[in-house]
Amino acid sequence: MGRGTQRFWGGGRRQDFLDTYNNLTLKTLMGLEWVSRFCPNATYVMKADSDVFLNLEFLGGLLRPPRRDFLTGYVYRGTGPLRNPAYKWFVPQEVYPNDTYPPYCGGPGYVLSGDLALRVFAVAQGLPLINMEDAFVGICLHALGVGVTAPPPGAFAMYHLDYDKCRFRRLAMVHHYGPQELLRVWPHFRDAPVECP
Repeated sequence: MGRGTQRFWGGGRRQDFLDTYNNLTLKTLMGLEWVSRFCPNATYVMKADSDVFLNLEFLGGLLRPPRRDFLTGYVYRGTGPLRNPAYKWFVPQEVYPNDTYPPYCGGPGYVLSGDLALRVFAVAQGLPLINMEDAFVGICLHALGVGVTAPPPGAFAMYHLDYDKCRFRRLAMVHHYGPQELLRVWPHFRDAPVECP
């Protein structure tokens, strides 16, 4: 992504970059720009990957009452950039010189209060980009002096779990669920009369 400050303001228009993993930071910032232009009064904003199972009813319960300066998801603390170019998550020292990232929520799915989404987008305009989208949001939070809020333990599963309606009722998100798998489990999750303890 290069070094230095870059601006992302695109006036809500399509931007000229490849939709690749390394450009996920740009894509996320475009989403936050869209929120700032068209939904500036949203109570919450969620960033979610396409390969996640979402239980919006459980998630909604975690988000009441509405809060400001709030971000939650699977929290990473004390992690740092991978310096080996062989890794998908490689971040060169010249792009991000620190040994660790500020706390951040894992990219497959996290929720921001609407006010914080606007502030993250604004502060991002003056920060050097890194290709790790979730860590970059953490860097933005650090610049704003805002911390992350840990959800109930296990509420955001960053790995695939075998589907079980009773277990999934107590989760906000489960990662690594492809479209066909989601089409298979969602009708059961929504409609099957299962008694859960």
